[in-house]
Amino acid sequence: MDKQTHTLLLVGSGAREHAIAKAITRSSRPHKLVTFGSSLNPGIAELSAEYDSGSINDPQTVCNFARKYGVTLAIIGPEAPLERGVSDALWNGGIPVVGPKRDLAMLETSKQFTRNLMADYQIPGCPQFKHFDSLEGVSDFLAELGEYYVVKADGLMGGKGVKVAGDHLHSHEEAIQYCQQLIEAGSSYVIEEKCIGEEFSMFCFCDGSTLKHMPPVQDHKRAYVGDEGPNTGGMGSYSDTGHSLPFIQESDILESQQINGEVVEALRKKTGEGYKGILYGGYMATSSGVRVIEFNARFGDPEVMNLLTLLDTDIIDIFEAIGNECLDTLDVNFLNKASVCKYTVPVGYPDAPAKGFPIDTSTVEKPDQLFLGAVDQREDGLIATGSRTAAVIGLADTLMEAEQEAETLVNQVIGNLFHRPDIGTAALIQKRIDHMGELLG
Repeated sequence: MDKQTHTLLLVGSGAREHAIAKAITRSSRPHKLVTFGSSLNPGIAELSAEYDSGSINDPQTVCNFARKYGVTLAIIGPEAPLERGVSDALWNGGIPVVGPKRDLAMLETSKQFTRNLMADYQIPGCPQFKHFDSLEGVSDFLAELGEYYVVKADGLMGGKGVKVAGDHLHSHEEAIQYCQQLIEAGSSYVIEEKCIGEEFSMFCFCDGSTLKHMPPVQDHKRAYVGDEGPNTGGMGSYSDTGHSLPFIQESDILESQQINGEVVEALRKKTGEGYKGILYGGYMATSSGVRVIEFNARFGDPEVMNLLTLLDTDIIDIFEAIGNECLDTLDVNFLNKASVCKYTVPVGYPDAPAKGFPIDTSTVEKPDQLFLGAVDQREDGLIATGSRTAAVIGLADTLMEAEQEAETLVNQVIGNLFHRPDIGTAALIQKRIDHMGELLG
């Protein structure tokens, strides 16, 4: 039987969506890609038959674009359109979507929803937590947690709503001041136990019941070498051969996969709907098994660059199977390679980034391994707009070789930029291994 020729809608215009667009372009199936972004990403535009920009968070606007081009399958990249119900509107219009409906996307958009879901359905890996919308009871709970606490604003905060004891908050007084700021801003919040260990990301494709797991990846949030400086959207990430990471055990991988599955089952029971899209579990490997830091309802950026570069199964087959709830009939395979992603970002990022300066990617030796982020195309060339500018991926048989390739490529992006040269290096990875060794005793 001939496979359907899809007109695919990609919603979003960052480096994550550039990675998705590149994976779609590699498909052996005949297709047409149309993109609706919040801005013009020249890398995505080059791969799209049609490209327009506007309010990606407005369900009606996105649906109008989809109808105009006869879209048969939609992929939503960022989280904000999911929160605003863009997936619901497309499904209501008869268009299958890779990206959960609003009620299921609350897994990312509400910290309280997620912790309560885990508690109600007795899902393992949940740290001790309480939800607050005032200061009542905060001092008592902080006293119970001692020095090990995290304060998380409830809702989408662009990665800026979480403050961790020891990193951002250095006393209970500072923690209470931050809670007061959140209350004044109209946000409720969750205080939870701080887990000690090493973070990793476990992604899966999900069609509502079947999960197909991806290799684990480690992201690097801190801006500067040695995990110093402020948190960012992510300065880079890596994955290792054997679909593992050097500092985690097989049991950590199996536990995280099991928890992802239990969460999908709990969501179906709670909402009556299947979770269709990408499930992203943020985990901490600790001395007593894995703990859940958070869940996200879409691909992570930069981890998407690692995962879709490694993906060895036709992505249109996967997206179609998600929409049709038949992922169980498909083998999803990944290359047995190591990958290292490095972001180059404006000088001053994230707090006071330079903006509006030219960048040159013309000397990048492997343009297929380059992903454009916060850039604009002008008559005189590419301009950096102030956030993470471009990512590169190194792919090889060993982590050392993948890191060296990524380092070579990232240095070929020219502009008023910097990156973290230590991501994926033996020294930084050994630090992770030593840390877990100490914790496990």
